[in-house]
Amino acid sequence: MRVISYNLRKHRASGELVGLAEHYAPDILCLQECDTRELPQHIHSLQLANATMKNRLGLAVYYRADLFRAEKVQAFVLKKSLHDHLFRPAHERLVGVRLFDLQAERELIVASFHAAPLTALNSLRRHQIKTALGELQLLGPGLPTLMVGDYNYPIFKDNLGEKVRDSGYELTLSDKRTYTRYKFFRGHFDLATSVGFDISGIETLKRGSSDHMPILANATYSDQMQPLSETRTP
Repeated sequence: MRVISYNLRKHRASGELVGLAEHYAPDILCLQECDTRELPQHIHSLQLANATMKNRLGLAVYYRADLFRAEKVQAFVLKKSLHDHLFRPAHERLVGVRLFDLQAERELIVASFHAAPLTALNSLRRHQIKTALGELQLLGPGLPTLMVGDYNYPIFKDNLGEKVRDSGYELTLSDKRTYTRYKFFRGHFDLATSVGFDISGIETLKRGSSDHMPILANATYSDQMQPLSETRTP
């Protein structure tokens, strides 16, 4: 499964989405900082599953309808930072989609996530990440889950990785830095958190008009979770 995550920088990079879909042929596309009122229902071969509606800077998830069937979609409100209270850029910071894989005959969860900005503390972002993963498990208990997006976590990623593993998940960084706008805050901002998947690699794609570079994650089901067809009672 090929999953692209891209922070559009206040929708500025929206014109690049068709080209990304054509060139990299993703199965899933997760967006952050998009104007959801301007999003099309289809981007190349991808269909819109869900998008936030209450955000000034929204989230969205697209999927290939020939490979997946969307079974349940939900947007989630996470603990707010001071920046959120003052400027209200993001009421909802997580969009999750429970999909049915038509080829593998099993269910999975994919999600687009956008953590609080750099003005907030890492402790708040860790709280948001932990809460987001908990909400996704309620959306699909025990299902393979992949959450990608802008984690806004420039330093102390070893500590973050430990906290994520304590929750039963794996944190995966891309092969190159994804954010270089500010000298001090350069680093891997766009990450993947998963359970039930083996992430063979995350590629940082070519820079566009956003201050973030898109990432491409290659994920396969791990052997820890059985397909739905094997666990379903006759």
